[in-house]
Amino acid sequence: MRIHFTLLAGALALLTVSLTATAQSPWPVAKADAWQAKHPWLVGCNFTPSTAINQLEMWQADSFDPATIDRELGWAQQIGFNSVRVFLHNLLWEQDSRGFLKRMDQFLDLAHKHHIGVTFVLFDSCWDPFPKLGKQRDPKPFVHNSGWVQSPGSEMLQHPERFAELKPYVQGVIRHSKNDPRIDMWDVFNEPDNNNDPAYIKLEKANKKDMAMILLQMTFEWAREVNPSQPLTSGVWMGNWADPAKLSSMEIVQLQNSDVITFHNYGKLDDLKQCVENLRRYHRPIVCTEYMARPVGSTFDPNLKYLHDQKVGAYNWGFVSGKTQTIYPWDSWKKQYTSEPPLWFHDIFRADGTPYKQSEVDFIKSVTLGQ
Repeated sequence: MRIHFTLLAGALALLTVSLTATAQSPWPVAKADAWQAKHPWLVGCNFTPSTAINQLEMWQADSFDPATIDRELGWAQQIGFNSVRVFLHNLLWEQDSRGFLKRMDQFLDLAHKHHIGVTFVLFDSCWDPFPKLGKQRDPKPFVHNSGWVQSPGSEMLQHPERFAELKPYVQGVIRHSKNDPRIDMWDVFNEPDNNNDPAYIKLEKANKKDMAMILLQMTFEWAREVNPSQPLTSGVWMGNWADPAKLSSMEIVQLQNSDVITFHNYGKLDDLKQCVENLRRYHRPIVCTEYMARPVGSTFDPNLKYLHDQKVGAYNWGFVSGKTQTIYPWDSWKKQYTSEPPLWFHDIFRADGTPYKQSEVDFIKSVTLGQ
């Protein structure tokens, strides 16, 4: 036990030093502005093929599905999307780093074929804290993201003395594609302080946020060592960040280290506007990497048009209804559903390519393509 606490204290000390040492490490604002000049408006979705329940099923050799990916990215191209946000996983690197990189290249080839760039996400604190390689479980009927997994899992996240084991993954993936123009951004850690209430809150450790903040800072540092041509970011996701004095420690780390400011907002237009205006104080390009949840008022009309007019990038959650089952709402973890909900939560297309709402697709195209 004494060793455990000594290692934890050392990790926390490292974090303190790192925060001071890397305070000026993000790109100069001029470099971020130059990046935006080449990426004037990123618009797209958080993409998982309809045949995958999570990141592992998307990328593992036995279940990687380029035919479905190609078909569905074709639908994205047709409605004017020019970028997709895609989640990776550290276990994929441990399982077969060469094969994983090969499949990433194949995905980038398919996306480029459809004139779509890619933002890759390295780590994620959302949903199941116990990821396992191999065949993934079947979806739990009518439940939102019933099989999505965290990266790294709780077992790793509880041991900061092992975090260095994740460095080869971070640096190997980024180094392989550090100058690839098909990659728009590296999102280093998705919602690192998410405790997954109510789905997995009882399984989350009390110190998860502290451990995630250590790993977040280390990940930024490891990525900076590689010096990719693409920007690094980690998106803030709670509140509207009106008062800098009330930012959490995690938000400070995210905002101080991001080359491009990213955020999540599932609110109505007025709430979205507040977030954008509050984040402008950082004088950097802004991208909303998650939005659009119809029943709670986050809809394409009018939010997508606002983001377009403000030159704020826009990635809605979900694309094709499939094994992630994100047409069902977050409350499907508490409330039983037995059929398709009266109003889809996320996603745009059914598995056969039919739009959920043709009028909605028409509106998206009017913004993205001017049609």
